[in-house]
Amino acid sequence: MSRIEKWFRNPIFLLCLAAGLIAFVVQSGEVGSADTMHRLQSTHAFWTSEPPVFPNEYPEFGVHGRNGSLQSWYGIGQSLLMLPSDLLGTFIAKLHLFDRYGDTDPTVRDIVVTYLTQILITVLTALVCFKLLRQFSFGVNQSVAGVLSLLVATTHLHYTQNMMENNYICLLTLVGISFEYEWLKTGSSRALLIGTGAFGLNLLTRLTTGLDLLAGALFVLLVLWFEGVRGRVFWSRCREYAVVAVPVFCFFGFLDRLYQFYRFGSFTNTYASLVARETIARDPSLPSNWPWTNPWHGGVLGALFAPEKSIFLFDPLIILALVLLVLHWRRLAPPVRAYGIATGVMLLAYLSFYARYFAWAGDFAWGDRYVSTAVELVALMAIPLLLKYRREAGRTVWVMGMVLLVASIVIQIESLMFWLPLEIYQEETLGHPTLVIALRAKNIVAFAFGKMDAWGLNNVAMTQDPWDYVHITCWNFLPFLLRRVGEAPAWAVGVAFVVWSAGLAALAATLVQIRRVARQLRES
Repeated sequence: MSRIEKWFRNPIFLLCLAAGLIAFVVQSGEVGSADTMHRLQSTHAFWTSEPPVFPNEYPEFGVHGRNGSLQSWYGIGQSLLMLPSDLLGTFIAKLHLFDRYGDTDPTVRDIVVTYLTQILITVLTALVCFKLLRQFSFGVNQSVAGVLSLLVATTHLHYTQNMMENNYICLLTLVGISFEYEWLKTGSSRALLIGTGAFGLNLLTRLTTGLDLLAGALFVLLVLWFEGVRGRVFWSRCREYAVVAVPVFCFFGFLDRLYQFYRFGSFTNTYASLVARETIARDPSLPSNWPWTNPWHGGVLGALFAPEKSIFLFDPLIILALVLLVLHWRRLAPPVRAYGIATGVMLLAYLSFYARYFAWAGDFAWGDRYVSTAVELVALMAIPLLLKYRREAGRTVWVMGMVLLVASIVIQIESLMFWLPLEIYQEETLGHPTLVIALRAKNIVAFAFGKMDAWGLNNVAMTQDPWDYVHITCWNFLPFLLRRVGEAPAWAVGVAFVVWSAGLAALAATLVQIRRVARQLRES
């Protein structure tokens, strides 16, 4: 058997290949949101003479920092992540080949950044997720199915196309949990350093990922407790953890504060407080507690049940995960119990924290983007548990699980078809409440058959921003966007379609091969 044949019989290689192809075929070439566009500009400002915020963007975006300079109000994490691809993308964009294309959207730089960054994150997520599920004593096939369900049956797929911080945070949290568990099993200081370092690195991306950090610590404590560790041994392991974790967390906390001081001249404030102060100064009619103005119960109930944002509608696998965790609780291994509680508590903490924020669901977003990563981490257990305890659960649970899985995949594929603000514009005339996932399905059918006007789905709001109008009136994949914008030469658009189609075919072939290998493993 040749080396290549061995690769294509190796489930880990096939899983990474599938992950890379998934990330490849879903890209639009755009970063997907204004937030990421601003973070990419901060990346560019690290190594060029361009500012992190242009004067014409204020006051819609930006806050005044040291010496009156305009600064971005985000953490540094994702900007650092995009630095290598930004360097490469800027170099490629300056090649003579692209002289006539210029800065037309999607820009060459954006295309390079989105493809390289998202493929890297998706492949690494697949690897770490597989490692974690195997650590939890799931079989190879169960672990492969679990990874694929995370990648294509949760909102992780949407954020693979729309490059917000979510998938990067998800990756680092999975790394943290996996390597902290490795330390519990092996005593490896290196593993603990990697695990706590991943949680610390998350702090540079978004300060609220301190909740992920605390969930990781809770996971460690619960594993020890469920494994029967008590007394001096328990406190000894806790001290070992703290000796490494506390300095690591303090180090990354210091880096965050150092970046804050560099921008705003203070180690103690946050960019959120500065934005609030400037916003209230411009509009004194705002309440003094802005942006924490939403009723707490409204934010929590909205995230759970609002048809525009409900986590159960946008990530149905969480329903299956919760049912199976309760149903099989006594059968679950200690680390699975600990993981279920830790991620569940983290989800509740995120729901509670953002509930009072004026835009508690993240404004222009598919679902509730502030809690979606925590939801994905809970939902990760759904398919591995369904497969592992299929016989014990019975036919009814199995059928329910398959229905929820199919529904989840359909919903996530729906999310890719158009740029996310489409339904938000339509809601200006359709009103609230609006079942967004049903409206997206209607949009797909209407657009495919040229019925958008006839079905009353076009409105004035969609046309007021010409850039947005172009992007919400075509399929949200790179070849279609290039054709819609109309600046790329016909041959380039044709090549893009050929390469994209080849990627789809390669993904289908890879998934077929994964199924073939899974059958062989089951029979052996």
